[in-house]
Amino acid sequence: MRGYVIFELEITDPDAWAEYRRVAGPLMDAAGGRLVVRSDRIEPLEGGWNPIGISVVEFPSFEAAHDYYHSEAYQATVPLREKASRGRGILVGSDT
Repeated sequence: MRGYVIFELEITDPDAWAEYRRVAGPLMDAAGGRLVVRSDRIEPLEGGWNPIGISVVEFPSFEAAHDYYHSEAYQATVPLREKASRGRGILVGSDT
């Protein structure tokens, strides 16, 4: 079962976002993560959901995604992400 970390994001500080990506990117790579979607080209369809941006990172397993997100190293980057953006995130498992 693959794992996905999905965030609805609005980048509020591009310079801080670049710093977050510089730090978080290698952690994601080391955990087996792969950015599969990062886009602000979004067409709302149903339910009143109108995110400004979406980010989807795929991991080899739900557990790998969980361990990455909850790791001490990644949690240390969360203040950088919060400085650079506003958003909400979920962890999803998929067997397809």
